[in-house]
Amino acid sequence: MLSALPCGTAVCVVHAAIGFAIVGGWFVLFGWGAVSFVVKREPPPRYWRLLGLLQVLLILQLLAGGILLLSGRRADSFLHYLYGTVFPAIVLVATHVTARRMADEADTWKAFAIAAFFVFGLTLRALTTGLGMP
Repeated sequence: MLSALPCGTAVCVVHAAIGFAIVGGWFVLFGWGAVSFVVKREPPPRYWRLLGLLQVLLILQLLAGGILLLSGRRADSFLHYLYGTVFPAIVLVATHVTARRMADEADTWKAFAIAAFFVFGLTLRALTTGLGMP
């Protein structure tokens, strides 16, 4: 899939690779949260590490995308920028605020599992618009 990219620079390939990893990671985080909810068990500490890693990857993705933008490479659709940065940031900030205000701290993982579902969908759409798909 990476060989079929509309842009062949190293930064473009890194941007796409991180994009695929982000989409897969948010799917895994959502699935992990869903399974934990069904079996009525709090997810292990690796769940939180994955959440942290995915948030760092989103920032790295933003930086790689910024480099592409500054070098003259632009996405075909403005929606790519909204789906890839603005909307996931809104979901994550709202989830962090909500989780901090929860009465039972042990339930915060549930908020992030729900957020992971939405961020998965948003980043998947960012990936498809970035690849030039309708």
